[in-house]
Amino acid sequence: MLIIMRAGASQSEIKSVVSRIEAQGLNAHLSQGKERTIIGAVGDGRIVNRDQFVVMDGVDRVVPISRPFKLASREFSPQDSAFPLNGISVEPGQIVIIAGPCSVESRAQILEIAHAIKEAGAHALRGGAFKPRTSPYSFQGMGEEGLKLLAEAREQTGLPIVTEVMAPEQVLLVSRYADMLQIGARNMQNYALLKSVGLGDRPVLLKRGLSATIEELLMAAEYILSKGNRRVVLCERGIRTFETATRNTTDINAIPVLKAQTHLPVILDPSHGTGHWEYVTAIARAGIAAGADGLIIEVHPDPDNAVSDGGQSLKPERFAEMVKQVAGIAGILGKTLAPQVS
Repeated sequence: MLIIMRAGASQSEIKSVVSRIEAQGLNAHLSQGKERTIIGAVGDGRIVNRDQFVVMDGVDRVVPISRPFKLASREFSPQDSAFPLNGISVEPGQIVIIAGPCSVESRAQILEIAHAIKEAGAHALRGGAFKPRTSPYSFQGMGEEGLKLLAEAREQTGLPIVTEVMAPEQVLLVSRYADMLQIGARNMQNYALLKSVGLGDRPVLLKRGLSATIEELLMAAEYILSKGNRRVVLCERGIRTFETATRNTTDINAIPVLKAQTHLPVILDPSHGTGHWEYVTAIARAGIAAGADGLIIEVHPDPDNAVSDGGQSLKPERFAEMVKQVAGIAGILGKTLAPQVS
């Protein structure tokens, strides 16, 4: 349930409500807006008498949360979430573009692409140091050495680092190097991993599972939020359907649906959504037009010789053109590209 405090409620009144929530065996989660505070009382489904909160000083009203995802819902936080990401800002009205190769392959490769995407207008650098692959014989990533190369690229360009973490025991290691932890599609329902990043201090990029519903994606986000980490970005990356012309089917519908149901930022991955570089720019434009808060794009200096996902990777010059087109679409909607790091 949501306990909505009156405008101007004092801190002592808010603390009293929180204390009573905790005394009932529930967890209290505060959402403090410009005018009033909303307190979410979330627990294990036990029946609690709402009337006891209605009569408390400072309380305006008590509202049940109808959705199974509580903290991710618009009911809990009507305003869009915003947070800093090491020099850039994830906030409403600003488009954030994350770009880079599927995998970190070498020092020369990651430094070249980092400088190229920054010049083109990207805000953050993506690159996999640990790679979940369908085949056990495929390239699995460079591990910590790859993380060190990403950190060097950040030192040279200032771009924040977004990279994937695959297991709870990797969270501390990856957090030492990365600015944002990515949960890949195959790990969207790895609940131990979700809890682990929820207890951490790094923003999380949560990708939709290959066959996951929108509600399942939001419930996965709820695991992270319930552990205290509120800096979560949702990523639509295409779902598995009967269609074989593209790698996945990009669910453009999911963007406005998510924007209506949750306060969390929503970005689109048209690289995995299509699997073919020729379609990436068109779907990127469509995603921004549909209301996405950003994009994550695979870019490689030599896609033909990439160790993974070269076929869906843009060359730097094509990426630069895509950024210009996306900026044009954003402008029509009254949005802008987020300011880059200096």
